[in-house]
Amino acid sequence: MLRAWFLFILLNVSVHAVELGVDVFFQEGHFERLKGKKVGLITNQTGVNKDLKPTAELLKEHGIPLTALFAPEHGFQGLCYAGEDVKDRKNGAVPIHSLHGATRRPTEKMLKGLDVLIFDIQDSGCRAYTYPTTLYYAMEEAVKFGIQVIVLDRPNPINGVVVDGPMLKEHWRSFIGYINVPFCHGMTIGELARFFNEQYHIGCDLQVVAMKGWKRSMSYRDTGLTWIPPSPNMPEIDTPLYSAMTGIIGELDLVNIGIGYTMPFKIVGAPWIKAHAFAAELNSQKLPGIQFLPFHYRPFYGSYKAQDCQGVMLVITNASIYKPLSVQYLLLGVLKTLYPQQVEAKLRLAQESKKDLFCKANGNGEMFQLLKNEKYVAWKLILFEKEQREAFLPLREKYLIYN
Repeated sequence: MLRAWFLFILLNVSVHAVELGVDVFFQEGHFERLKGKKVGLITNQTGVNKDLKPTAELLKEHGIPLTALFAPEHGFQGLCYAGEDVKDRKNGAVPIHSLHGATRRPTEKMLKGLDVLIFDIQDSGCRAYTYPTTLYYAMEEAVKFGIQVIVLDRPNPINGVVVDGPMLKEHWRSFIGYINVPFCHGMTIGELARFFNEQYHIGCDLQVVAMKGWKRSMSYRDTGLTWIPPSPNMPEIDTPLYSAMTGIIGELDLVNIGIGYTMPFKIVGAPWIKAHAFAAELNSQKLPGIQFLPFHYRPFYGSYKAQDCQGVMLVITNASIYKPLSVQYLLLGVLKTLYPQQVEAKLRLAQESKKDLFCKANGNGEMFQLLKNEKYVAWKLILFEKEQREAFLPLREKYLIYN
């Protein structure tokens, strides 16, 4: 009986397989070099150590008072909706400068007197997310004023293996996608910073504090760390795996992707879809690591609010081999094949802002034209820029930190 109880305790104790960059930063004494310097911190609610203590508090405890804080999209506490302006405020006597809204780059006034800028925010694992761009902007501005940038590294929540989707064309460079990497790049935020600094010739005085114990094959669940939603529609530990499969579709408002229901990014539906026929056609393509389950639901808000929707629930069977962008483009292709009138009508009525976001998320304009003009589009989208994506893999090798 005692042995069984002991085993029960062992199985239910949270084991941290990974030491975050912030943990290493304090455990190995990196913080000592900051004493006497003026320090700024770009962070939000995800900026905590493995024991859930905020990085801002840890700095204070170790004798590093902050001169300034900087908040990305969604705000310092993650309260703001997507796209909502984040307002400047204070944390005690420390100003919190907004880097989302009218000002997205730290200004000379915000950076005045700073010696070091620390970045500690959890990323989503996809190119189309504003937090990496906030870091890149900060690096570019820090160079102008001789400020060192320290990135406290965190896991890619999808994993470091999956690389999928189109590259980014210069014309479509934007706040939601700033560097030319595949949509799913399989890199950590620290590795991306190294890539950006060298490939774009930034010349930033950059230090990446690496994690310990993280392996490229790990999803976030494998780390033993607590998942803190980096944004309102990333509530669960596996949500990043699904947002990579449906987020771009959501930009066009063709269907509901679970935003406004209890399963953001995990379902695709509309009143005009027939669930079983849709699921059968998707499953017939036999994409690796994914299955499609017929699903019925009624959104609480957003697209098709309070309407009975049919569609599919996405079920990942193997996160190491699934191809999220292939799933995304298969969904679009099958929607157009089975429901051409509804899709074409939606595309005709789509606002320019929606089309623009779709193209920015994809990183090109060609894929919208394919979707609009081609009858059978799924595999043309899936194979788009396959050669460029394959050429990226050896290029990224020199920037990788982990095995």
